[in-house]
Amino acid sequence: MYKIAVLGDRDSIYGFAALGLEVFPVSTPEEGAKALRNLTEQNYAVVYITEALAEELSSELERCRDSLLPAVIPIPGVHGDTGLGIRMVKHSVEQAVGSDIIFNEK
Repeated sequence: MYKIAVLGDRDSIYGFAALGLEVFPVSTPEEGAKALRNLTEQNYAVVYITEALAEELSSELERCRDSLLPAVIPIPGVHGDTGLGIRMVKHSVEQAVGSDIIFNEK
């Protein structure tokens, strides 16, 4: 059975434990990169990652894009939305469809 993980700073992710998701608090980008690599090698289908951490782990996220599982999804943290999540969705749609059908920007 696949599992769901949440990765990021402690304050942003601990609420997800109440929903039954496994939380992995990290305090540095190095810890985050190591945790993300470990999660991709285990039985996780979805890894939610705070946008702030995701921005610092762009090379790790690129490596994950080539894999079918896990799906790595950025979420806003307690410090607010950086816009990374919507930019990643936009990029994925552009790759799949071949044009920007969400925002119609040139």
